[in-house]
Amino acid sequence: MSNPIHTPGGRGFLALELDGASGDPAEGDTAGGAPALAAAVLAAESAGFHAVTFRDAPEEGRLNALQRAAFAGPLTRRIALIPEMDTAYTEPFHASTQLASLDYVSGGRAGWIATAADDRAAAAAVGRTYVTDDGLAREAAASIEAGRRLWDSWEDDAVIRDVASGRYLDAGKLHYVDFDGPGYSVKGPSIIPRPLQGQLPVLVPAPLVGDGLVEPSAVDAVLVSAPTVELLVDEVRDVRARLGGGSPAVVVELDVILDARGQTAAQRLGGGQRAGRRPDGAAADGTQRARFAGSAAELAEMLAEVLEAADGVRLYPAVLDVDFEELARLVLPELRRRGVLAPVPQDGTFRDLLGLERPASRYAATAVRN
Repeated sequence: MSNPIHTPGGRGFLALELDGASGDPAEGDTAGGAPALAAAVLAAESAGFHAVTFRDAPEEGRLNALQRAAFAGPLTRRIALIPEMDTAYTEPFHASTQLASLDYVSGGRAGWIATAADDRAAAAAVGRTYVTDDGLAREAAASIEAGRRLWDSWEDDAVIRDVASGRYLDAGKLHYVDFDGPGYSVKGPSIIPRPLQGQLPVLVPAPLVGDGLVEPSAVDAVLVSAPTVELLVDEVRDVRARLGGGSPAVVVELDVILDARGQTAAQRLGGGQRAGRRPDGAAADGTQRARFAGSAAELAEMLAEVLEAADGVRLYPAVLDVDFEELARLVLPELRRRGVLAPVPQDGTFRDLLGLERPASRYAATAVRN
């Protein structure tokens, strides 16, 4: 489903993880609540971030990632909204229809970070067999394919609203998807029309993508992590080589803790603001993301170098309220001054940001050939 992908002008984009690995109210990060979420997403859009992402980490009293993205949809006008949604223990039909609905409420600015949870408790909660290792990639591949077929199952002109005949839709332009997955099948068609973008851009963690895993052609971007900042560019090049060149796009994952409010990043780290790290040094979600600690000027310098190799960067602020101020006031303006950031599409879609054309429905193409 991916095409050769480059952001307009060959420049990169910045995504902001709103919940953050350290989304702990005790540390002042209160984006989990609706008023704080609204303020955060509007601030991110105003600052010029290209996208915000929403983690799918269950938290008592908080909406899930897709619900939070849907809440942000009508509030915003330009910024892309990208929730994580698990593929191993979420029904593919429901994932597809909910993501399509997000695309409608956001005016075509929705994406999907397709994750695959190595989570025995999640398997038990939905009564499915616990999946590990390469099985997670197979679940992801199947869920993405089922979702894409369902998005295509209504042709673009299926809704006719023909008053004379009393027909809302042309049933001949709806199609069964007839997908057989690992332990389930999906008949289709979808229960809602094709998304505004036709196909939502799908982002997948790099370890799930490759030969025998999720096919690179099935995704639009891969998320790349490295143990240290110094290894990020090398990792981007390695992933590009492994996946066969310029498609899909490569988006770097990076924790950031900045000099802020009279404290150096080192002082903040020493004061317990550990960018959501566990005692073993991993991020709170278990991944081994690189972490930048330093000044806004140093971060801008590093990001400019990374964006020469990558198509985008997703930033995880250590404490959203604190680090966002530095990002918005100093880092983004400096990157724009250097000309390394893609323009934010005005009234555009997430596909526009990624330089992707809107694809035709695979079923419409079949009808034409026949």
